[in-house]
Amino acid sequence: MSTKSVFKLCIFLISSTLVSCSTFQPSKENITKEYVPDNTDLYKEIVAMDAEFFNAYNRCDMKRQEEIYSDSIEFFHDQGGLMTSKKDILEATEKNICGKVTRHLVSGSIEVYTIKGFGAIEFGKHTFKNNEESADTPSQIGKFVIFWAKIDANWKITKVVSLH
Repeated sequence: MSTKSVFKLCIFLISSTLVSCSTFQPSKENITKEYVPDNTDLYKEIVAMDAEFFNAYNRCDMKRQEEIYSDSIEFFHDQGGLMTSKKDILEATEKNICGKVTRHLVSGSIEVYTIKGFGAIEFGKHTFKNNEESADTPSQIGKFVIFWAKIDANWKITKVVSLH
């Protein structure tokens, strides 16, 4: 084998090795960290408030929902747009949700982060089951963000972002 052929073979082997090594390295976009709450007590409080609010939502307890919503609520819905009237949100819930839809939290999906001087922000996933459909009809998973403010020792929902 000539020196020129050996040189080409070495270049080929080195290039192949470099390409194969770079191909098997995971990209940073695919790496995700598993969520661990920074503040376990806050996490438990917000998870409990989420359960309390949506228990009232599923039971159509309009009084309790009204107590939990802030008077300055902002509700962003990807399909319905923005609502800023607490009264209108409650009326729409009573008219369109009560007895018709049930919300189910996707287990383990809640993440809670402290917002200094304000309260907390909650991220999660949930489904809404149309009660008029058969039990085996699949529900699409939606994402949500809820801003919780601590006002006079009570948790209030100030903003909701609902994405389906």
